[in-house]
Amino acid sequence: MLTEYRNEPFTDFSNGDNQKAFTHALDVVKKKLGKDHPLVVGGERLAIEAEDWLVSTNPSEPKQVIGRYAKATQAQAERAMKVACEAFENWKRVPAVDRARYLFRAAAIMRRRKHEFSAFMVLEIGKSWAEADADTAEAIDFMEFYGREMVRLSAPQPLTANPGEENELHYIPLGVGIVIPPWNFPLAILVGMTTASIVAGNTVVLKPSSETPGIAWEFFALMEEVGLPPGVLNFLPGAGSSIGDFLITHPKTRYIAFTGSKEVGLRINELAAKPQTGQMWIKRVVAEMGGKDSIIVDNCANLDEAADGVVASAFGFGGQKCSACSRAIIHKDIYDEMVKKIKERTEKLVIGDPTDRKHYMGPVASKSQYKTVLEYIDIGKSEGKLVCGGNAIKNKNEGFFIEPTVIQDISPTARIAQEEIFGPVLALIKADGWRHALEIANNTEFGLTGAVYSNNRRNLEQARHEFYVGNLYINRKCTGALVGVHPFGGFNMSGTDSKAGGRDYLLLFTQAKSVAERY
Repeated sequence: MLTEYRNEPFTDFSNGDNQKAFTHALDVVKKKLGKDHPLVVGGERLAIEAEDWLVSTNPSEPKQVIGRYAKATQAQAERAMKVACEAFENWKRVPAVDRARYLFRAAAIMRRRKHEFSAFMVLEIGKSWAEADADTAEAIDFMEFYGREMVRLSAPQPLTANPGEENELHYIPLGVGIVIPPWNFPLAILVGMTTASIVAGNTVVLKPSSETPGIAWEFFALMEEVGLPPGVLNFLPGAGSSIGDFLITHPKTRYIAFTGSKEVGLRINELAAKPQTGQMWIKRVVAEMGGKDSIIVDNCANLDEAADGVVASAFGFGGQKCSACSRAIIHKDIYDEMVKKIKERTEKLVIGDPTDRKHYMGPVASKSQYKTVLEYIDIGKSEGKLVCGGNAIKNKNEGFFIEPTVIQDISPTARIAQEEIFGPVLALIKADGWRHALEIANNTEFGLTGAVYSNNRRNLEQARHEFYVGNLYINRKCTGALVGVHPFGGFNMSGTDSKAGGRDYLLLFTQAKSVAERY
């Protein structure tokens, strides 16, 4: 009998034993680095001698190679599609309860090796201990939650009785899905999209992010360890412009699950919308495409709590979250005081190599991200007044470190108030009053997360109805959605509002079939 779902607890790193365990995990993972990894299609290792590789490196120390991962050719992508199609014919017939058991076993193993998965993300993408631990916990949550959800959906569904007939509704899988995860939650989101697909009865071609193929490989190896049948999950790194487009437009592709930028998401949607020769269905696109998220601070708010929430939301993992607060919209009556409080808290953040627990924030993810964020900081300096930060941090290992940056007196229509930066840059915007603040909060093309700090019940109720985001938080930070607690997904250009970690999510990877028999 399944136990009731509960969120995986976060690790208390103030505990000395936990500190030792995580340090040991870092040592274990470091010994695994620098190896070559093949494609895997239908359980078969391919192209270990490939001439073209994805080389994953440590953004804190770019000369350190995490590993090399063979890039797929179109011929290999075609083979992966063929194998996935063949595997689907058997996998779709496996009872949902049996499919769920693969997820439960994988979750149990990941829980036992939790620190190793987290340590890998510290090294490959620069997450702090706490951020990496939360990422792994969320991955465990997705497997536990989606496994239970599929068991629920496979049970007899309630229907209105019709005398003289037997009626039933089944949720059946779609087919072969292409899963394209991001680099910023390289384990949690990858695991969520992939295991939702698998437990629903689909087979998957997984094209991991080019920035984080290493943690994707660790997850793939875990699914092999639990005995997932060959071909149900296929590991296929490669360039989006070659195999990505090929897989998206393939006539046998049934759906694409994507998390990433607005630009790439819109391109995927466009490519998937055009039917190909031999295609028998309308492809589904499940897309989460980022945000430009705001926290409103009302003039009756608890300012210390608001400042804590703004800074945590803005600079956790260096602002490299689609849910990160990149705009604080502050009532004019308390604007100057809030600027001071935000500045004080930001300047206390400790930046450096995240293998050291004392560092709150590590590097940005890559050299290209480093250049982009610094360009936006220069733009911000011309659009407002620099409060603190604003510089690259020089270091002996040439890591991609940038000071957490706060810029005040930003116009609601300025570039750094409208464009997704995906870095440690916070714009402060002064609002003339509550209604003006809400208008500003809704003035972008995105609609992912938002938060309001206020003690005015009328204003809070208005925000419930008129703050147009998929995830609204009241008197708390706008990051940190929990599986099963805060189903996650946004409006407008933030995506298809897929509500990952919610009871509706698996419906996106299934189709409902109604059967009626008259006696």
